[in-house]
Amino acid sequence: MASAASEDRSDSLSVPWIDAVRFVRQLSHDLRNHLNAIELQSVYISELDADPELKREIKRLRENISRLTAILQKLSAGLGEIKPNPILYRAANFIEDLRKKIAHDFPNESAEVSWEGETGHSVLNIDPQLLQQAFIELFANAFQHDRGKGALVAMARIDKNRLVFALREPKTRFELPTENWGREPLRTINQGHYGLGLNRVRVIVEAHGGEMHAHYDSKGPMLVTTLTLPLSQERG
Repeated sequence: MASAASEDRSDSLSVPWIDAVRFVRQLSHDLRNHLNAIELQSVYISELDADPELKREIKRLRENISRLTAILQKLSAGLGEIKPNPILYRAANFIEDLRKKIAHDFPNESAEVSWEGETGHSVLNIDPQLLQQAFIELFANAFQHDRGKGALVAMARIDKNRLVFALREPKTRFELPTENWGREPLRTINQGHYGLGLNRVRVIVEAHGGEMHAHYDSKGPMLVTTLTLPLSQERG
């Protein structure tokens, strides 16, 4: 009985999110320091020996180190503190900038996005670069995860002093709950992906006074993710 009670207590252990973030960021920092040391040693070894085959192997080693370092940097960024530096920015300009960025970063997939809606002369008070990161993450998820046939539809409109942006993804099957969309980091993990993207999208949007919601429309069938942002009362 005592053993079972002890096991139950162990299973129910929970760690505050802020402590988990601190741990992961420190671990990432320490690992990057070790990788940087290995990188420097590999450069030194390459300079000691002129053998072409050895140099090729060291080059491949450095490429692997670089990829791992990039993964750790992305992981740290996904857990980074959000501090927007807002400026007045026209909603139409932000959407157009986003459209160009998607075309640049996803040249193959961007042709499958249908852009709709009208934002007029509305003005936002945002950190354009930080907010763009959130929107790009949303598109990256849509391009990667179980897309159905058909185009993605990105619609932007103004409703009651708010910018409403909806991304509709065709999905023939979808069984995940959406009540806590973007509020369950680390829930879905696979190689190279750690379940932090949607959480970061939500945090960035909320840091701008906005909201993120999602629902699955089985009639579509499609997953609809909606981001809303307050408009500025000032004129840009």
